[in-house]
Amino acid sequence: MDKVLDYIIVFASGGILSLIAQVLIDKTKLTPARILVTYVTAGVILTAVGLYGPFVDLAGAGAKTPLTGFGYNIAEGVKRAVDERGIIGALTGGFTAASAGIAAALIFGYAAALVFSSKGKK
Repeated sequence: MDKVLDYIIVFASGGILSLIAQVLIDKTKLTPARILVTYVTAGVILTAVGLYGPFVDLAGAGAKTPLTGFGYNIAEGVKRAVDERGIIGALTGGFTAASAGIAAALIFGYAAALVFSSKGKK
C-alpha cells in the first residue's frame, strides 16, 4: 500500500506543476519559452533557498521530471562542484550535472524536427 501512496504523490506533484504551466499557457500571454525559463529559474531559486530539496525528497520523480527539476539538478550540480573545485565549479557544475538531460534534449529535439513540421501559436 505504501508504493501506491508513493505513486499517487509522484503523479499528483508532477501533475500540479504541469497544470500550473498549462494554466499559464492558456490564461496569459506568456509564450511557452518564457514559461520554460521561468520554471527552470524557479527550480534554481527554490533550491538555493532550501525549499526544493525537501519537495524532491517527498515527490521524487514528480519533482525531478518537470522543468523545475532541471533547475534543481543544475543548482545541486553547482553546489557540489563548488565544494569540490572552488569558484571554477560555479561555471562547470551545472553543465556537468545536467549534461545527460541537455544531450537528450538536443538529440530528441533534432529527431522531432526531422519528423514533424512546426506551427506558430495563434
